[in-house]
Amino acid sequence: MPRVTRRGLLQGAGSVAAGLVFPAHSPAKVRPRAPGEGDARRAVELVVNGAPRRLDVEPCRTLAEVIREDLALTGTKVVCDRASCGACTVLLDGRAVLSCHLLAAQADGRSVVTIEGLSEGEKLHPLQQAFIEFDAAQCGFCTPGMIVTLRAALDRNPRATAGEVRRSIAGNLCRCAAYDHIVAAALSVARGT
Repeated sequence: MPRVTRRGLLQGAGSVAAGLVFPAHSPAKVRPRAPGEGDARRAVELVVNGAPRRLDVEPCRTLAEVIREDLALTGTKVVCDRASCGACTVLLDGRAVLSCHLLAAQADGRSVVTIEGLSEGEKLHPLQQAFIEFDAAQCGFCTPGMIVTLRAALDRNPRATAGEVRRSIAGNLCRCAAYDHIVAAALSVARGT
């Protein structure tokens, strides 16, 4: 007699439930796409990290997808893909935005700065250097979004307090819980130390 495991039972129940909730569609009910339908692309012009870029993108593509896949700037992370974690934060005309929740077409004609655009050649941005010195990087998934968010916050308020720094990163999640290190790194930059 085969042994029934909890995992096997749950997988089987999930398959049955999925079949009840999402019944198969008959091909006769699905409208075929017209030639070229859904393939419309749109020209988008961006200034990315100071360099003008012209791209042809599908209207449904997010800015995060275009940054990572088309421009190969993989420092911008897509973790939740639901605008919940802040890992995909970039600067759009100097303002921190969640690039996984913004269509690339919405950024047309605007300036985008990614984590790669903060350094000047081999010279790291002070926030990037502070993250190293204060061991704020931990696993690294949140780090680009945290640094970009803090860059926008410190541009607005260069002498931010610990409370203001914490509020500025409230939408950025750190799975390693390195918040004290992150705040210390940001305060060192704010204080110029």
